[in-house]
Amino acid sequence: GALLVSERIDREELCGALSPCSLSFEIVVENPLELYSGAVEIQDINDNDPVFPSSQARLEISESVAAGARFPLESAQDPDVGINSLQTYQLSTNPHFALDVQTRVDGSKYAELVLEKELDREEQRELHLVLTALDGGSPPRSAHVQIHIDVVDANDNAPVFNQSTYKASVRENTPSGTLVAKISAYDLDDGPNGDIIYSFSSHTPAKVRELFALDSVTGELRVKGQLDYEETKLYEIYLQAKDKGAVPGVAHCKVLVEVVDVNDNAPEVTVTSVYSPVPEDAAPGTVVALLSVTDLDSHDNGLVNCFISPGIPFMLSSSNNAPGIPILNVSATDPDLGRNAYLSYILLQGIPTIGHIFSINRENGTLYLLTSLDHEDQVEFSMMVQVQDGGSPPLATNVSVSVFVTDLNDNAPTVLYPHPNTTGTYTDVVAPGTPAGHVVTKVVAVDADAGYNAWISYTLLQATDSSLFSVGLHNGEIFTARQLREDDAPQHTLVILLKDHGEPVLSTSATVSISVAEMVKEVLTDLTDVAPANDPRKHVTFYLILAVILVSAAFFITMLSVGIFKCYKWRQSKELFNSSRSTLYRTPGPFHHIDAVRGGFMPPNFYHQVYLTTDSRQSDLLCKKPVTSSPLGSRQSTMRNGEPGLYHQIVGTASRLPTPAE
Repeated sequence: GALLVSERIDREELCGALSPCSLSFEIVVENPLELYSGAVEIQDINDNDPVFPSSQARLEISESVAAGARFPLESAQDPDVGINSLQTYQLSTNPHFALDVQTRVDGSKYAELVLEKELDREEQRELHLVLTALDGGSPPRSAHVQIHIDVVDANDNAPVFNQSTYKASVRENTPSGTLVAKISAYDLDDGPNGDIIYSFSSHTPAKVRELFALDSVTGELRVKGQLDYEETKLYEIYLQAKDKGAVPGVAHCKVLVEVVDVNDNAPEVTVTSVYSPVPEDAAPGTVVALLSVTDLDSHDNGLVNCFISPGIPFMLSSSNNAPGIPILNVSATDPDLGRNAYLSYILLQGIPTIGHIFSINRENGTLYLLTSLDHEDQVEFSMMVQVQDGGSPPLATNVSVSVFVTDLNDNAPTVLYPHPNTTGTYTDVVAPGTPAGHVVTKVVAVDADAGYNAWISYTLLQATDSSLFSVGLHNGEIFTARQLREDDAPQHTLVILLKDHGEPVLSTSATVSISVAEMVKEVLTDLTDVAPANDPRKHVTFYLILAVILVSAAFFITMLSVGIFKCYKWRQSKELFNSSRSTLYRTPGPFHHIDAVRGGFMPPNFYHQVYLTTDSRQSDLLCKKPVTSSPLGSRQSTMRNGEPGLYHQIVGTASRLPTPAE
């Protein structure tokens, strides 16, 4: 079962720059036949040297170039990954140049020669330098390139761009060939020394060269490939201008191209949950489904409007906040310089749902809301934001962010009593002559909102007699405003208005029926008179009554049958008892032997043998002398505690038991 290496494994050939690198395999085991899967992770070793594109490089540098000028060098490549990849460059010691190693966004390294001391052609016509590329292995592997620098006579003026940074915006669906920006540089020299050629800088990524094209004569930067806002929102393009002098002068500039989003993504609807089936008596406002809609586009292109088909008994309701708005800005500072001070913000996905609700701008730390919030669903959200710099290795810190959802008045009061959706009539009764201030009933309601938005006030909106009843402003209690008189109407209908204290004010109403009567029977009679003629539930009541009658009749018949059966068994046992008393003592015949002591019927000091035949009337009882004398009454008392069937047989033969003297 040992897994062996059959040939040399080359991680770079198998996976290239992909890390980690793994190989999957399957093993078949026989007896019994089973299949196992496995994977072998190929770990990188430092088995590749860095490699330069060529073994020699030649530079022509004018003696008039001022100190501080920078000259990009060709980068070395190392197919190893991680620490075994290319880590740094070294330059041989010399009095004129220093080496500046830079790090790209993807972590790769490139080197630039920096002129520290001006050249003098009359003193030294050429320089020979050695550039060494080192990886991070132990021991490190290296590669060398010979740099031959020709110091030529001065081309006194180098090209100069009219601005160091250009900015442009282009839509992501812009066709190929569209002009993005035009760079311009000038050179005060005449002739070939003043002619300028524009090109990409040597360390411009290949992806940028695929998407943009630069005219070397006019300096026009045009779209070449297909841009995608969702993939990259900003391109940083480095360009250079070089004259045609014997020692070309070089100038560098940067073009920032912002990709503008277009509405090229359709909204996606996700059904979070569906409550089905829906009861036919569900109250209006009952939630039957939860939906979420997302659009990968940004700004207005990412906002969606939702509609449902008309003519159906459903409506769409959006939650208390608009998606896509900024709600917070997380800000951090870094005292480092350059790339080391470049900060990026990340929303850590500790809770899976947080990523569906919030997002953060990686560059400026602005926290955005992706979907609507509901205070009644969740009041607080807690998340963790990480900010890290662009150094190598990057340094990071975390900050805890809490978002509190404030309440809006989006829920009207809900009446609990009297129930608004029932077809029946709630009638409260008050006796004639009831004094003022007597509480008749109470309207009970709740509001799903919080705080001031949930305060409910009660007002008497309409009444049969407005002078007879009043309602408590804050508690909903309905009480008599004066003493009831004999001439007051027997039936009263009150309409109570319930309002919350939100902005805007939301309200609902409740209808209360009150009857003036001495007894409840009078009220029931009145309710019978006003009951609907065709009550759809009357058939249900009839069948319920019929079922009760049938069950009761079945129970009575069952009990009667059990009683008759018990009487029959009692008479049969009585006849058996009388028959056993007249039976004479018989010689034991075929019998079943029962040990009464071990059977638990007799005490240990009084041993009996009972002989039972298949016919109980021919059974015999054999009594042996007890260990200690005991009255016959006690023996009979002991036998009465045994099995009922055995008890009758013993009583029938007790008169024939021998006395202790016998």
